[in-house]
Amino acid sequence: MKSSFPLLLGVLNVTPDSFSDGGKFLKVEAARLQAQRIVEAGADWLDLGGESTGPGSVEVSLEEELQRVLPVLEVIRADHPELTVSIDTWKAEVARRCLSMGAKVINDVTALRRDPAMAEVVAEAGVPVILMHAKEADGRTTRAVQHYDDVISTVKAFFEERVRWATDHGIQEEQIILDPGLGFFISAEARYSFEIVRRLPELKALGFRLLLGPSRKSFLAGVSPGRTLSTEERLIPGVSLSAIAAWLGVDILRTHDVQAGRLLLDTVQALRSTS
Repeated sequence: MKSSFPLLLGVLNVTPDSFSDGGKFLKVEAARLQAQRIVEAGADWLDLGGESTGPGSVEVSLEEELQRVLPVLEVIRADHPELTVSIDTWKAEVARRCLSMGAKVINDVTALRRDPAMAEVVAEAGVPVILMHAKEADGRTTRAVQHYDDVISTVKAFFEERVRWATDHGIQEEQIILDPGLGFFISAEARYSFEIVRRLPELKALGFRLLLGPSRKSFLAGVSPGRTLSTEERLIPGVSLSAIAAWLGVDILRTHDVQAGRLLLDTVQALRSTS
């Protein structure tokens, strides 16, 4: 695997209802093979999730999420002991169990709002934590339209409040990574997600590592006039926005399409090397 800047975070959902690949990797062996493909394609990190939070998704119990995630994490750690695995969860107990098995990052779509015990787990472990902006407080998003007078000001204010809360509860600033969410996590109106990408330097100015995940998201569906792009057809728009984000200084790119992501980062790096 080749290290990069930004880091490339490959997505592995072991869920029946994820918007892009729901059900494909529920079985441990299928997930194991997909993890192998993600690593071989050039991911720096792997993001493992056992509960969907997109529109129409259903909350799962702690027991169900553990049953989905732990066996897959076990085989990934056995196959790729040096791989950095992040766990996409808002539940403190899931985070605690996964960290004890060798996970290295926690990705909380609720930004520590749903389970206050998560802050203690993260602070004690001293691992990076991704705090994501979402228009719904529980992190489970809807197709609702939300309007903003200034979307960047709203997201910045959200991050500033959540960073204060996190540091007040023992998490160090250097542990924190910020994710503006995009797609339905922002609004069903696509223009706000595009504006966030265009104005990424304003979020970078907060001084924290920044993650972006435009991969296959809903706001890309309308980029081609007169038609709606399928999830698969959003690959090129997603890669294009990821390349722009990489050029603007994002630190981590989260993607379902690792091979394409690796090629775009190689291209950005080639361009940078000429300056």
